[in-house]
Amino acid sequence: MSDVQRFRDVYEECQPRVLAYASSLVGRQVGEDITSETFTIAWRRMRDVPAPPLPWLLRVARNLTRELRRRDGRQYALAVEEAQRLVTSGARVDDVASDVTEREAALQALAGLSAADRELLTLVAWNGLGPKQAAHVLGCSTATFSVRLHRARRRLERAVDASAAGLSHDTRPTVTATVKEH
Repeated sequence: MSDVQRFRDVYEECQPRVLAYASSLVGRQVGEDITSETFTIAWRRMRDVPAPPLPWLLRVARNLTRELRRRDGRQYALAVEEAQRLVTSGARVDDVASDVTEREAALQALAGLSAADRELLTLVAWNGLGPKQAAHVLGCSTATFSVRLHRARRRLERAVDASAAGLSHDTRPTVTATVKEH
């Protein structure tokens, strides 16, 4: 297979997930720029892109984001719009009021976590990476990633409980099903 065809295949397979990841780090507009630069690098280094390509691409996107923050001094921002879209794209709940309460509690809980915890959780839950792949993106061992992810999940559970208690005493969001164990 030629480099051109392999690049097309990698782009078609991974571009939406790289865009979602980059957008979750820096917002949609800058995320599009990071995604474009990621695939420019992938094109130049096509022979270095491993199989599967997604963890490598996400690591490039992460490094570009970190470089952008250092250069511009911008703060880490969670793409709440992207989170809202992802949360609402799931299965419908019969009780709309309960659905709204759960979504609000989940978003409040997620927003209340540290940037590092949000990144760990979204790599697994929204980007569908396993521990080994996500560890590669973050540049740490699988064991280290697993411990960090476990701790982030516990903090998310506590934050969801606290957020749900503030919104409603009858409803506990089912966010932990979204952030499933791997």
